[in-house]
Parts: sequence; structure tokens; C-alpha cells
Amino acid sequence: MRRVAVTGVGGVCGLGQDWASIRAGLRARRNAIRVMREWDRHTDMNTRLGGAMEGYRPPLHWTRKQLRSMGRVAQFAVHAAENALKDAGLLGDPVITSGAAGVSCGSSIGSTLDIADFAEFYLNDNSRALNANSYVRLMPHTTAANIGIFFGARGRIIPTSSACTSGSQGIGFAYESIKNGQQDIMICGGSEELSPAEAMAFDTLFATSRRNDAPQATPRPYDRDRDGLVIGEGAGILILEELEHAQRRGARIHAELVGFGTNSDGVHVTRPQEATMRGAMELALKDAALEPDAIGYVNGHGTATQQGDVAETRATSALFGARMPISSQKSYLGHTLGACGALEAWFSIEMMKDGWFAPTLNLDNIDPECGELDYVVGEGRALHVDCVMSNNFAFGGVNTSLIFRRWPGG
Repeated sequence: MRRVAVTGVGGVCGLGQDWASIRAGLRARRNAIRVMREWDRHTDMNTRLGGAMEGYRPPLHWTRKQLRSMGRVAQFAVHAAENALKDAGLLGDPVITSGAAGVSCGSSIGSTLDIADFAEFYLNDNSRALNANSYVRLMPHTTAANIGIFFGARGRIIPTSSACTSGSQGIGFAYESIKNGQQDIMICGGSEELSPAEAMAFDTLFATSRRNDAPQATPRPYDRDRDGLVIGEGAGILILEELEHAQRRGARIHAELVGFGTNSDGVHVTRPQEATMRGAMELALKDAALEPDAIGYVNGHGTATQQGDVAETRATSALFGARMPISSQKSYLGHTLGACGALEAWFSIEMMKDGWFAPTLNLDNIDPECGELDYVVGEGRALHVDCVMSNNFAFGGVNTSLIFRRWPGG
């Protein structure tokens, strides 16, 4: 089995489009949640909160032809991929078009505005808004396909569309493609655009925060007084590379990806199961040939929903004990759905390199129903750790766990 290095990182989110900006937001304990007044017309929806990227524009050097097939979700993904390839020193490198590089990326759905255009056709027989690129923008694999086309990647394309494990499955399946010898390089991660339709989906489940007059006070992962999640948007992309391939070209290595575990609950669409959550973590540890005490920090899924927070933390505590530091960056960005697994993996790597781990915002009173863990709050935590775990748990009972190991000098 081959070893897998992380040689490039990139993303776009409510806190910025580079790690320096995002780190500044984390250290300032500033969240990106705002009141979405443009949603006021949706009178049946209770929440008005979103983790929006204010004033996002795609890079100026992109051509109109390149943009035609990209809705907002694909723009985020391609932008993050461009940043990650540049970071890896592979932007424009012929290896990307050689067949040795593939793409593994996902989102919950495609661009919702294009879905609305098809709905207009279906409901009212009005096709004026549809064109040759409409389906390409709405299809569930729009992120993976657009990355592959934009950069000319001729290796395998793995589309992942598994709600909030889309990004982490994208990374995990890319890791397996390199580990097992099918590819040398993979562009991988996830993306999501903010949509009132996705907010409404959670609103119907009574799972959204309704603190519409206090956007900075929500979401509140693991907190006794949480009232639900907030939907966000963004994209995260990692460049994974076979270790010897990376070393031969003198690449900078951010970290080594050493473990991936994924499984399913097989019980209920929206009711998470502690046993299989723990099982996914154990699969990642087994894959990495590590014992639980090797992990120094867990990046929690932390959606700020009662069932999710309780099941996740009890599963984590049962495996690692009360000594494990844990926090959730969804308290800063909201729940970025298909992007969260990739963004949180990136943040985990950077925080491990920096030796500082961001706290969970708004965690004032730990829910006594949650598992016993070392919840990172306040000013954050200075820690030197050699391995971090990043976990995600999605609707449909899909569970993922990724383990990254510190790279000397990384």
C-alpha cells in the first residue's frame, strides 16, 4: 500500500479565501452568520440565518466560456481547486492532464437556481430560462465534472453526493485511489452554495436556529441552549499525492493522510447511531494502524442539533475518553453541508501545523446529555499533537472519519 501526502490546500468560505484570513477570523472568534433579509419573502420558513460569503466573485481571469457550465457551487469548487493546485505547485503542470491525476469531489445537490428553472418548466411549461448548460449546473456531480474539465484532468472522476459527508468521502475515496495504486494525484473535497431551499429542508425538521435577532449567538454546538443549525456555504479542496511522487518533485508536504473510515447506520435517515459513529472512527484508526491514544484532537461534526451533538459526543467519548480535546468550526461558518468535511479537514491540518486549535463559539453551557470530553472553549487551545481526526456524519446514516499525521517540517 502506498503512502498519501497532502501537498496542496485551498478553499473559500465565509471567513475568507486563504488560511491567513480564516485563521484571523478563528482567533478573533468571529462568526460569518448574518440575517438573510432576502429570505423574508419565504414566509413559511422560520429561520432567516445563513453563513453567506458576502460579495463573492469568481476570479477575473476566468473566461465567459469557462463560467457557462458553472453555477455558484461549481464556481466555489473550481476556485478552491485552483488555489489548492497553486499551493501544491501543480497549476499548469502537465501531470494533471496526463491521466495520473483524478478528481473526487461532491456537494449535496447542484445549483439550486438551475433546479428552480427546471421546476418552472415542469410546473408551468415555461422553458425560457433553460439552455444547453442548465443540466450541467444542476447535476449532482457538477463540482467534480467542472473541476475535471477546467483543469483537463484525465484520471478517474469520483462524484460524492452524500449530504454533509460529501467532502470527507471525496477526500477518503481519493486517498484510497492513491493508496491502492490507481492514481498518483487526486484533487478532492466538497462544495455547497447557500440556498433558502436547503435551509427550508432543515426548517421542516425543526432543526434550524431561529435566533434571527442574534446571528452572532448561533449556532451553538454542544451547548445546552442550542436551538438548531445554520446553513452556510463554501468549498474546500485538498491535493493528495503519492508520497514518493511528491518527494521526487520536491513538493512541500502539509501532512500525511493515514486513515479513512466510512460506514452506514442502516437504521434511520435522520436519527444518528452512536455505535456506527464510533465504528467509523475505529475503522479509520485501524486503517492508520493507530491506537486511540495516538489522536491528539478531534474536529467534531458539531451541527448544533440535539440528537446529532449527543450521539456524536457520546460515541467520541466512548472511544477516546474524557481527555480528548474537541471543537466545531460550524460555530463560525454554519453548516456548509457538502463542503464541511473538506473545510474541516483543511482546518484540522492547519491548526495541527500552527499548534493552536480554535474553540467552539457560543459554547457557554455544555449540554449534560453530551459525552464527557475536553471541549475547547474560550481563547482556543495551544497543543502540539502528531495526529488529528476529522469526523462527519450525514443524513442517510453515512459516517466518515479521516486521520491526518504531522509531517516533519510541514
